[in-house]
Amino acid sequence: MQAFVRPHLCRTPATPRRVTSGLRSLSTQRQSTSEPRTASFGFQTVPEEAKEGMVRDVFDSVAAKYDLMNDASSLGVHRLWKDEFVASLRPGRRGPQKCIDVAGGTGDIALRILDFAREKYACRDTTVDVVDINSQMLKEGVKRFKKTMYHNTPQISFTEGNAQQLSPEQFPDNAYDLYTIAFGIRNCTSIPSVLREAHRVLRPGGTFACLEFSRVDNPILSTLYDQYSFTVIPLLGTILAGDRGSYQYLVESIRKFPPQADFAQMIRDAGFKTGKDVDGAAWVNLWGGIACVHTGVKV
Repeated sequence: MQAFVRPHLCRTPATPRRVTSGLRSLSTQRQSTSEPRTASFGFQTVPEEAKEGMVRDVFDSVAAKYDLMNDASSLGVHRLWKDEFVASLRPGRRGPQKCIDVAGGTGDIALRILDFAREKYACRDTTVDVVDINSQMLKEGVKRFKKTMYHNTPQISFTEGNAQQLSPEQFPDNAYDLYTIAFGIRNCTSIPSVLREAHRVLRPGGTFACLEFSRVDNPILSTLYDQYSFTVIPLLGTILAGDRGSYQYLVESIRKFPPQADFAQMIRDAGFKTGKDVDGAAWVNLWGGIACVHTGVKV
């Protein structure tokens, strides 16, 4: 079920680029380092700058078949998780909210947020700024929203940007009520940098919410899950997308993501307040921990 990771590549573009199809470009600056730094690319250890290009290639490859692969590899379960994720946040409950969906790719979380606010609370003024570093995925999101009532309205925008270094001009301090990132943060080179940026752009009292694959808490389920992940997912990648390697990376990247308690501590280290380190407080496991919802509040 790892193939349905959201394609939110967290590399740093060397120069600003304008994305067509109604997207806004975001200028970022490459950070220099005095000594080589490494990062995990699946089970490999690679230089940080190499990972950026490698992850970019993965999601350039999967963009066109992203929705098809998600449904085929998960039998639709990813849709249920995303529905539960958004419903747990209750966007629009306290009136219009300003939301940012980072690593937002094809816009499926953004669409759920807007629909939930409208249908549950008759809120028509909640907005979502979708940010993703991959222009191909953003183009898929623009195409999706052209078929909705939100197209060409102030409720939705798409911007090419880096989760690790959001532009202060476009994404100022203390600007958002809700920050979401779904199936994307584990693909980022520096998770702490992403969390710090989330804390910066949220208003005091704002919520950080992350949906991500995690550690299964049942040994039997874990064994079955591993067998499925390392055999079926890459095979489907070969059959449906002609790309085994990209889906092999997606499977491996899940195993490299921190377990629930460790990630909860990272969220606190970024300045957020979370509940106690137990399921249902600092996080909520879905399907025995195959996926997990983490939340934190900016105080």
